[in-house]
Amino acid sequence: MLQPSPAFMTRARPAAIARWLWGVVALIVAMVVVGGITRLTESGLSITEWKPITGVVPPLTQAQWQHAFDLYKRIPEYKAFNTAMTLGGFKAIFFWEYLHRLIGRVIGLAFAAPLAWFWWKGQVPDGYKPRLVALLALGGVQGAIGWWMVASGLSVRTDVSHVRLMIHLLTALVILAGIAWTAFDLRQLARRPLLPAARLRPLALVAVALLFAQLGYGALTAGLDAGHAFNSWPLMGDTLFPAGGLPAGAGAGEMVNNPVVVQFIHRWLAFVAATGLLALAWRAGRIGSRAGLAVVALVVLQIGLGIATLLSGVRIELAAWHQLNAVLLLLATVAAAHAIGRQRSRV
Repeated sequence: MLQPSPAFMTRARPAAIARWLWGVVALIVAMVVVGGITRLTESGLSITEWKPITGVVPPLTQAQWQHAFDLYKRIPEYKAFNTAMTLGGFKAIFFWEYLHRLIGRVIGLAFAAPLAWFWWKGQVPDGYKPRLVALLALGGVQGAIGWWMVASGLSVRTDVSHVRLMIHLLTALVILAGIAWTAFDLRQLARRPLLPAARLRPLALVAVALLFAQLGYGALTAGLDAGHAFNSWPLMGDTLFPAGGLPAGAGAGEMVNNPVVVQFIHRWLAFVAATGLLALAWRAGRIGSRAGLAVVALVVLQIGLGIATLLSGVRIELAAWHQLNAVLLLLATVAAAHAIGRQRSRV
């Protein structure tokens, strides 16, 4: 009869740590959605200073609000588009950027404080400390990336760099996926401590890579306002790809910087990514994982929401649901990848 490993008989509490990590996952999902709304409402440049500690307190007096508004008036976005904006209008865009940054601070505290507690109590299972510290550090880097993104729109540009926006979003999603995978690992450790840790199988790696590529192009689409280039489906206007959409002599940079090209890639890369995700879902279904069904349902819904968002002229409500569903799809994909990663023979 197999005996429990010594590590399992320590004070480690993998189930409790997994529950804590799922709470952090929920906060990150909220932050990604609020970040999307911040971009869609053109609110991202309303706070022109980076104050990681004191910035938690918003303007409270009329004089403080006016000072924040005066700082905003100095940047190109205001001078180009918002010279008629009132203080009340400024408060509206300030709200979304402030909420986005506030959730980021809450996430940092919600991750660091419980980690320190579990560590001090000796309850972190063997082998997980480096991974949790790495995720915490990546969260700190993400905050710096966020300011790096905002800074790109404070002096010359009238908006933030779409490339930096993509990096900011993808970093957040890498952190989200890493925390979710770790939570799945810890739940497995709590339930079946003798089962080998899950591994990222080749099929899952391909599916995840395709999904991240599509999510990256979603960020570029948002950053370039490329969703407004054509609001028809499946054609872009009257053709599959519009005449003149690619200038003569254009190079590979058009794949990142040309709104028409970016929208075209985002449209059709969706179906390539869907193929990989459905293959992963089928493999997960073979071993009885319900994550496969979730992936299928969310893929279908995501494509439907994407088309609806496009046809609506990028209505904020539909675009926000599209982004939320994308994050849920990523979590379902991680669940399916983890499920097949636990199998040693049939996959």
